Amino acid sequence: MLEEVERWLTRRSWSSGDRPLNRLTDARDADPHRTSVSVVLPALNEEATVGAIVATIRRELMEKVRLVDELVVIDSGSTDATAAVARAAGARVVHRDAILPRIPALPGKGEVLWRSLLVTSGEIVCFIDADLRDFSADFVSGTVGPLLTDPSVQFVKAMYDRPLGDAAGQGGRVTELVARPLLNLHWPQLAGFVQPLGGEYAVRRSLLERLPFPVGYGVELGLLVDALHTVGLDALGQVDVGVRVHRHQDGQALGRMAAAIYRTAQLRLSRGHLVRPALTQFERGEVGFVPRTHAVDTEERPPMREIAEYAERHAA
Repeated sequence: MLEEVERWLTRRSWSSGDRPLNRLTDARDADPHRTSVSVVLPALNEEATVGAIVATIRRELMEKVRLVDELVVIDSGSTDATAAVARAAGARVVHRDAILPRIPALPGKGEVLWRSLLVTSGEIVCFIDADLRDFSADFVSGTVGPLLTDPSVQFVKAMYDRPLGDAAGQGGRVTELVARPLLNLHWPQLAGFVQPLGGEYAVRRSLLERLPFPVGYGVELGLLVDALHTVGLDALGQVDVGVRVHRHQDGQALGRMAAAIYRTAQLRLSRGHLVRPALTQFERGEVGFVPRTHAVDTEERPPMREIAEYAERHAA
């Protein structure tokens, strides 16, 4: 590990308990415009978990204390009761397709996160995955804490243990097999991030609006790498929030995720073109193995500040 990263680990890695809520609310109240907080949950068919997450954030961080200003669930086309459950729990729910309708929406998590900038107003934006179980408000307060108390911090990732079933620390398979090797080999300054692909992180809007967004699974790696190049390592940090429990995807879904992440890294290394941006996987059928070919996410959305509707909204 680079000496620079070892120093960074001692300076920019914290625990959620390092900043008590009263310290955070004092910092927020001292400058409510600069420290306004929007929490965004991208959601697709998450009726089983989204309600408890929304209810916890609303109760602990909007009613008991005033830390979060707005709580928005972006529904990316759910066919279950995700939107109704989230709304009943106290979130504002916006459908992905209702945001920036002149640009047809593409499937993918990154697309939803990008569009969320147009329907939120906080100077700090905190993203939280909607499939978490046993959710703690520390995921929000922990990641926004450094941004509230230190103006030099721009981007904060949550770090945590990720159990896989009953096995502690065995989650995050794409992180260990794909993302961590890529970061260590090509962006060694980012080798200190425990959960580089984690979906829980908080970022200053002034940085987010300058970054391109991969539309799919590559969004977390893309934002992290681009943030490093835009503001430097010392503006990035991470906070230990305990344990993350969520729904795990099957091996083939992880394969597609890995391909998209590799593609995102490749674009940032060379801005070249893959000869064949697709991934073929195999499923056993009645007469043997059947090939299934999937497109690899290759689209990226431009920095939001280049979108006319966003510029007009902030000029108003």
